[in-house]
Amino acid sequence: MTLFHRLTVVAMVLSLAACTSASEHARNVAAGQDARDRLTVGTVQREIRQGMSGAEVAAALGSPNIVTSDERRRETWVYDRIATEQIYSNSSGGVNALFLAGVGGRSGAAQTSQRTLTIIIRFDENGRVRDFTYRSSSF
Repeated sequence: MTLFHRLTVVAMVLSLAACTSASEHARNVAAGQDARDRLTVGTVQREIRQGMSGAEVAAALGSPNIVTSDERRRETWVYDRIATEQIYSNSSGGVNALFLAGVGGRSGAAQTSQRTLTIIIRFDENGRVRDFTYRSSSF
C-alpha cells in the first residue's frame, strides 16, 4: 500500500469519526447546562411549598428575575425564563465529497422552538411562601 493510499484511508477514517448528528449535539449541550438554567414546572411542583422561607426558595430555584413588594411590605418574586432551541442539520455528500472534490448533493434542515416559564411566588409578612403560580408555554 502506497503512502498516498494510507493517507487517504486515514483522512476518510478521521472525517467519518468527527461526524455527529444534530440531535446528539443538542443532547450534549443540554447535558452541560447548569441545573438552575433548566428550571422546569416539575422543579416548582416538587420543591416549592407554602410556608417555605425565601432562603429555601432561592436554594431551590436560584435568584428571581424580579422582586416587588406591596403596600403591606409582602414580597413577590418572579422567575421568567425563555429558552430558544435551534437545531441545524447539514449534509454535503459524505464520502463522495472526498473523491469528487466537493461535487455532490447538499441537503439540510433547521428547526427553531421556544419555551417560556413564568413562576410567581408571593410571600407573607413573615417572609414565608403564601402562594405560588406558574405558567408554561411552548411554540
